Amino acid sequence: MSKKKKATTTQDFSKYIRWFWMLFAGGVFFVILLFLLASWGAFGKMPDHTVLENPKTHLASEIISSDGKTLGKFYLNENRTPVSYDELSQNLVDALIATEDARFKEHSGIDPRGTLRAFFFLGKKGGASTISQQLARQLFVGVRSKGWDKYTQKIKEWVISIRLERQYTKEEIIAQYFNIYDFLNNADGIRSAARIYFGKEPKDLDLKESAMLVGMFKNSNLFSPRIRPKLTRNRRNVVLAQMYKYGYITEKVKDSLQKTALDLNYSPESHRDGVATYFREYLRAFMKDWVKKNPKPDGTTYDINKDGLKIYTTIDYRMQQYAEKAVQQHIPRLQAEFFDQNTPEKNPTAPFLELSRKEIDQLLKRKMKQGERWRLLKKEGKSDVEIEASFYKLAKMTVFKWIEGKAAEVDTIMKPIDSMRYYKSFLRTGMMSMDPLTGHVKAWVGGMNYRHFQYDMVNQGKRQVGSTFKPFVYATAIDQLHYSPCDEFPDTPFCIEKNKYGNPEEWCPKNANGENDYGGTRTLKDALAKSVNTITARLIDKVGPQPVVDLARNLGIKSEIPVVPSIALGVPEISLYEMVGAYSTFVNKGVYTKPVMVTTIEDKNGTVLYQFKPETRDVLSEETAYVVVNLLQGVTESGSGSNLKHDHKANRIDYRKIITGYPYKFKNPIAGKTGTTQNQSDGWFMGMVPNLVTGVWVGAEDRHAHFKSITYGQGASMALPIWGLYMKSCYADETLNISKEPFKKPKDLSINVDCSDVSEIINDDSRNSIPEDLDKF
Repeated sequence: MSKKKKATTTQDFSKYIRWFWMLFAGGVFFVILLFLLASWGAFGKMPDHTVLENPKTHLASEIISSDGKTLGKFYLNENRTPVSYDELSQNLVDALIATEDARFKEHSGIDPRGTLRAFFFLGKKGGASTISQQLARQLFVGVRSKGWDKYTQKIKEWVISIRLERQYTKEEIIAQYFNIYDFLNNADGIRSAARIYFGKEPKDLDLKESAMLVGMFKNSNLFSPRIRPKLTRNRRNVVLAQMYKYGYITEKVKDSLQKTALDLNYSPESHRDGVATYFREYLRAFMKDWVKKNPKPDGTTYDINKDGLKIYTTIDYRMQQYAEKAVQQHIPRLQAEFFDQNTPEKNPTAPFLELSRKEIDQLLKRKMKQGERWRLLKKEGKSDVEIEASFYKLAKMTVFKWIEGKAAEVDTIMKPIDSMRYYKSFLRTGMMSMDPLTGHVKAWVGGMNYRHFQYDMVNQGKRQVGSTFKPFVYATAIDQLHYSPCDEFPDTPFCIEKNKYGNPEEWCPKNANGENDYGGTRTLKDALAKSVNTITARLIDKVGPQPVVDLARNLGIKSEIPVVPSIALGVPEISLYEMVGAYSTFVNKGVYTKPVMVTTIEDKNGTVLYQFKPETRDVLSEETAYVVVNLLQGVTESGSGSNLKHDHKANRIDYRKIITGYPYKFKNPIAGKTGTTQNQSDGWFMGMVPNLVTGVWVGAEDRHAHFKSITYGQGASMALPIWGLYMKSCYADETLNISKEPFKKPKDLSINVDCSDVSEIINDDSRNSIPEDLDKF
């Protein structure tokens, strides 16, 4: 019997294989189609080649000091200054790659492994966004979308990240990523973040500082070091752990750093804080004027808040700090004495003197209508009666106060009218320092606290200059009449008759101490050193007021100067800016050099847009200028500025209480002039060495608020100490090369300046223990 063979069947998998490849090809085609659709703009507008080359990010304009430091920035919402890859700390780069994209150097914008992992585990084991994708989102896509849009957004990120990888090097992508991120607190980009959180440049950040900033990339609102320091510290430690995981640091380094605190050095960068605030506001006005006159090649106007200009200034960062420190040292001590003299028991009309209560009310009402509060309420449609009534109602406010010698803000409840009176109790100050040879302004302090006192007393404020005007009279007399510092004049009462030089009445100026301040003769050098009014009056009578006004004009003073004899004693109201420029002419051999604040302006690409050209003119002969400087040296040798050189130990008054930093004991040649106006309303000091001229003014906002006596109210007590403290710091910093040399004498000097053989009147009464130079009008 024959056996049947079992039928064998073979399963056909060919159709499944065909389906697999069809699905695979379809998937690939679908992905390619999605990429093509995204690149064609189907899911939203995509950046073209030019936009990728020049991303539209707003860049702050940077103000740069003469020694290469950032003084501040101009910006509205984005305080961003880009840095190159070379300007980043390697710690930053390592921390970023370890935390955000470990295979950054291997992929071309999309990380396949990370993408598959995120797909299969639904993002539970980490996302798949590369640094390039995150940059694409920051630059061109925006905040994360929801719903279906989040998928199309991801596709757009992929496309743009691939384009970025083609357009830029890996290093450029990292630099852009650091530059674009918002670290909060006006810290836009890594440059601002490094400066604001740690007071450093990005290249100087250490390991744990870099880890903290990189940790903020996850969510700067959540991991904010000022609001949530503990959470931020934990996030920083995660970054350090990632760096250990990928071999950037050892376990020992990781463990030691994770135990440390954040150690912030928070240094906010705002328009009202930081260094050189008053100068920066002057510069803002300068730049607004400059951009109007210098349009872009396409005819549009530069935006100083967005176009990333670099403004190179003459301000020396070190000298600016020394100047601000000198003000902060002296003014609180002087203010404490002023407050002590103006308690209700000692002065019922404090801080005013010589005014009745009715006059004070009228003064405050006038100021009321000039203030910001009145302007804002008027804008709201309030009536004058309603606005005035609001000044007498209690309101919450934050006021300025000196606390233990430091500027502070205090929350209080006060009537606005009382706050006006309170602020009028504060002494103000202005200080400017300039190289007389180049005109470069090295330091500019317009007040002691810009947040609360925004009126700039260097350039905006004009006050009577007192005896600091006298050198202009002396210079005119020397230039016209060839006087010598050793020439003698009678130290007796003197009058200029009625109707001479347009005088409506006879003018008879008196010396500081009245009838007790006359006798014998004085040399011009001694007369200027002691600020003798009658001899200055004799000089202006000999040359006439008009030539003095003409000289002042040539010295750069544009403020109004009446053509009357009384200008000899400092009646004109002149800015500190003008006075420093004028005095610099004496040191610069009679050549006036207009003060310079900006040397170069560049656009964001480094193209030079502006370069300053010095403005100079010959005003005096070299001989006349030198003789004036020689006269002014007498002020610091034996006159009202002698505190700078001598330690008056025999005096009954404790100088250390009155004058901050005394004794100074400068040994080098110094020329200078103090100035004190009537009723001690203004104190001035103009000080000069061969390569630096510095002027200082101190006084209250209102002339009726002042010291009662000459002891505290003179220039030697109010202004000179700031100059002394500043110069001490400048000399201590040998990198500045501030001169200690004698003033250079002309080769052919025909005027005698050696007065050693000439007898001078030297008053031996106690008034010279503290030099007085009060000008009586």
